[in-house]
Amino acid sequence: MNTLNIYIVEDEPLIVSTIETALLKQGYKVVGDAEDVVTAIKEIRTLQPDLILIDIQLEGNQDGIDLALELDRSQLPYIFLTSQTDPETVERVKQTHPLGYIVKPFTEAGLQSNIELAWHNHESKNTRFIILKSDGRQHKINENSILYLKAFDNYCYVYTASKTYLVPHTLKHMSEQLHKDIFIKTHRSYWVNLNHIDSVGINELVLKTEPIPISASHKSLVMSKLKSK
Repeated sequence: MNTLNIYIVEDEPLIVSTIETALLKQGYKVVGDAEDVVTAIKEIRTLQPDLILIDIQLEGNQDGIDLALELDRSQLPYIFLTSQTDPETVERVKQTHPLGYIVKPFTEAGLQSNIELAWHNHESKNTRFIILKSDGRQHKINENSILYLKAFDNYCYVYTASKTYLVPHTLKHMSEQLHKDIFIKTHRSYWVNLNHIDSVGINELVLKTEPIPISASHKSLVMSKLKSK
């Protein structure tokens, strides 16, 4: 399993430390933590973690279920990690869509197995593939692995992190196969995977170390999409 970037929302520093130690031992990366909903939302938008662990009882006027409802609207994956199992809390939890519900106290093995199972199920439901014809062969490509597409006359280049494919179809034709929640047109010759954008400049954006042009007519929509992810 690839290393997951995990964000922790928990208002007890000792528990945060315990969770972080367990996650690091299991090979995960902890990108940050917060003890209240306002801070969590702000940092999650900036850090874009793969997965969020949420305690239900938090500092402030809002609790973990309020945060979960916000994450549901943004379609961000999360797991509840809490000691609250009373009927009222469970009824409120039913309004949300977590990947899992881990009850404290937990063991390191239990934490790892719950995260792995929840993430596996999440990826199984959200993985889409497209079929590319290139070099006389059919290739089944995980859509998430595509960095960007670039027009080349009546052909199209499809770039992944490991390989480039020259496809005998136009960029317009290929873009019609893409999931529009993930990909966006940044220029008349480019479609880009939003999940791989590292930064946006005045007239270009960067995917890893690859600069991609962004036209003025598309920039506002790109920024809006990035903010909503």
